[in-house]
Amino acid sequence: MSTVRPGNQPVLLVVDVQVRVVADAWDRSRIIANLVRAVARARELGVPVIWVQHDSDEMPRDSAAWQLVPELVPLADEARIYKRYESSFEDTSLESELARLGATHIVLAGAMSNWCIRATAYASLDRGYDLTLLKDAHTTSSIDLGEGKKVEAAGIVTDLNVAMKWISYPGRKNGVASVEEVDFAVAGGAA
Repeated sequence: MSTVRPGNQPVLLVVDVQVRVVADAWDRSRIIANLVRAVARARELGVPVIWVQHDSDEMPRDSAAWQLVPELVPLADEARIYKRYESSFEDTSLESELARLGATHIVLAGAMSNWCIRATAYASLDRGYDLTLLKDAHTTSSIDLGEGKKVEAAGIVTDLNVAMKWISYPGRKNGVASVEEVDFAVAGGAA
């Protein structure tokens, strides 16, 4: 069993809302508007915001495609985490940044729901953090399986929302909440 983190110190973790990542994402405009609102609410409440950016051979660090979307602008004192794997924890400084902040509760949003958001959600719970997934502030793209078969993005988003609402880990709280209903002070969701 992992270490369960006592207390309730929330952080907002915004993952991979980068130009190339969300270029063709499902419901992009609405999701980004919700992300802008989530960041504003966190800042208003004094909740730290941590920004995560993925780089790869197709999206090298500092390239135009790698940049965060223009609607989302980190403040100078907000932490930036750089990663090469789906989980925001793997081979990054995220764990030490969370420790520095005394974080116990991760409020998660961003892209892509089926890859980096899912991997980061499970990694958060595996490491003993409480988790709230912002159900209307994460997105992905549909997956073409060929031969006329497709996994629709909306279904992927819904699937992760359902999983994060019902999965349980000992000693941890998790759940989903909309950007408007999330209570950063309540581990696992809304009041």
